[in-house]
Amino acid sequence: MDFSTTAPLGIALLGLLMGMRHATDPDHVIAITTIVSRERRLIAASRIGIIWGLGHTLTVLAVGGLIIIFKIAIPTRLGLAMEFAVAVVLIMLGVGAVGQLCQRVARRFLDSSSSLDESMTVHAHPHIHASRAHWHPHVHHDSDRHDHSHQLPFHGPHTFPEGDERTAWVMRRPLLRSFGVGLVHGLAGSAAIALLVLSAIPQPLWATLYLAIFCFGTIIGMGLITTAIAAPFIGAAERMRWLHQSFVTTSGLLSFGFGLFLAYQLGIVDQLFGAAPTWTPH
Repeated sequence: MDFSTTAPLGIALLGLLMGMRHATDPDHVIAITTIVSRERRLIAASRIGIIWGLGHTLTVLAVGGLIIIFKIAIPTRLGLAMEFAVAVVLIMLGVGAVGQLCQRVARRFLDSSSSLDESMTVHAHPHIHASRAHWHPHVHHDSDRHDHSHQLPFHGPHTFPEGDERTAWVMRRPLLRSFGVGLVHGLAGSAAIALLVLSAIPQPLWATLYLAIFCFGTIIGMGLITTAIAAPFIGAAERMRWLHQSFVTTSGLLSFGFGLFLAYQLGIVDQLFGAAPTWTPH
C-alpha cells in the first residue's frame, strides 16, 4: 500500500474504529466492570472509563512507539510477564468480592448456630482520623439497627465534610485505580499492537500516527463501554439494592476467576515460570 497517496482521513478512521474495537477485549471489559460496579452516577462511571483509556494510551504510545521507531524486540519472557501482570490485576480487583462472599457464608453459619448473633448486628461507618479514612465497626441490637443514636460519641461525625482535601482523595481512588489498571493493560498489549501496526504500515511516521489515533479510539470506546456497563448497575442500585449487590459480587468473582485462568494459561501452559516459554503477542 502506498501511503503517500492514501487519504489521511481513511487511516484516521481505520485507527479510530480499531481502537474502539480494542476497548471491547474481554480482559478490559471485566476489569472496568469490576471498578465501576459500585458507582452511583453515570458521569462518574464514564470518567472512570476515560481515565482507564488514558492510562492505556500512555503505555501503548511509550512502548509501542519505541518498538515502531527503533525496531525494539520484546523478549519472550518479558512479553509473558507483561501479560501476566494483567492476570494479577484482575485477581486483585476480585479479591474483595471473594472476601465478602466468604464473610457472608461464614456469617450465615454463625447466625444459624448462635442466638447471640441473631440479636446483634455488626456494621461499620467511615471516619477520618490522622488524615486517613478508615472504618470503625459497631455492634447494635436488632432494635437499634436503624438507630445510630447509641453510637459512642468519640467517633465523630459519620459524613465526610464537603471540600475537605482528604474527602477528595477518597473520592479519587476509583480514578487512580482505573488509571493504574489502564497502565498495566496498555503495557501488556503494547507489543502486540505495535507489531500489528508495523506489519500493516511499514513507514514509522505513518505507523506512529496510526497508533496515536488507535489510542484515541480506545479512549472513546472505553468511555462508551463503561457508560453502558454502569447504567444497569446504577439502575439496580436505585431500585433493587439486593440485585445491585449481586451484580457487584458477580463482577468481582468473574474478575477473580478470569485472572486465575490467565495466570494459569501464562504461567503454566505458556511456561512463563518454565524453562522454555512460548509467547505469541495478541
